[in-house]
Amino acid sequence: MPHRTQLQVIKRRLVGKEGSERVRELRSILAELPNYRSGPYADIRKWVNAQLEETRMRGRVVHRDSIAVRREGAAQIVLVGPPNSGKSSLLQALSNVQIKTGDYAFTTTRPVPALTRIRGVLVQLVEIPGLIEGASDGRGGGRALLGVLRDADAMVLCHDASAPLDELETIRRELDAAGIELPSILAATKADEASPAGIERLGAALPELELVTVSVLDEASLDAFREAVWRLTGLVRIFLRDEEPVALYPPASVLDVAHTIHHELAESCRGARVWGPSARFEGQRVGRDHVLADGDTVEIVGR
Repeated sequence: MPHRTQLQVIKRRLVGKEGSERVRELRSILAELPNYRSGPYADIRKWVNAQLEETRMRGRVVHRDSIAVRREGAAQIVLVGPPNSGKSSLLQALSNVQIKTGDYAFTTTRPVPALTRIRGVLVQLVEIPGLIEGASDGRGGGRALLGVLRDADAMVLCHDASAPLDELETIRRELDAAGIELPSILAATKADEASPAGIERLGAALPELELVTVSVLDEASLDAFREAVWRLTGLVRIFLRDEEPVALYPPASVLDVAHTIHHELAESCRGARVWGPSARFEGQRVGRDHVLADGDTVEIVGR
């Protein structure tokens, strides 16, 4: 199984598990992983061991103000930006979560997770409070907030398209100081209030990032933002007959899909029938190593 798919399967296995149940699952995962000393699977072992230590620490110290965010959905995307950059309004527009919003800084004081459905797949968006200068040194609870970001799959840098760029530059410096490098896009928020020149200036400040203009008052811009977030995840959708799609990192094989459903199904999988872009004809019978494409529908064939 490709290492990115392996990590995704591991994260799925941990969804909803806390305390001793999570420790048992992490130990089981470690026992199944190859014991490589270098390479991507060694990195996966390191990540699992870190999760195990973190879970044990949580068990020893119960803290009412913990800001750990439980993962849900196929991917976790964090909204990062200065105070009052429109993150809360954007998250509320994309989900059913109710958030206190206001025209003043630091309306949000804790990370706020919410699920949104994009292309039929549940994706978790997490808004973290506005990062300030010194966050990487712990100012404003910055270390804990950056810890939430460090465990995410990707991030959206949010900035009011009409605001000066100095706060955005501060956040970039704090992310660099913390050694956080994630797949990213830049969202020009409150686009309905911004001038074309302001949006152009924001895009020129970070030309290496895809720029998405968005306003919570414009449904078309919200749809474009959802599509940008989907591209950011890097996932492909594989549909099961009469069920919701499974989201996987490419290249995704028939066997990878079977693994996400149940390990016993993977053991008995001989192949599948496929409808969609990767099939030469509808209902083509393929082997278990057949590489699937986004939008394929599969029916697993077992022994």
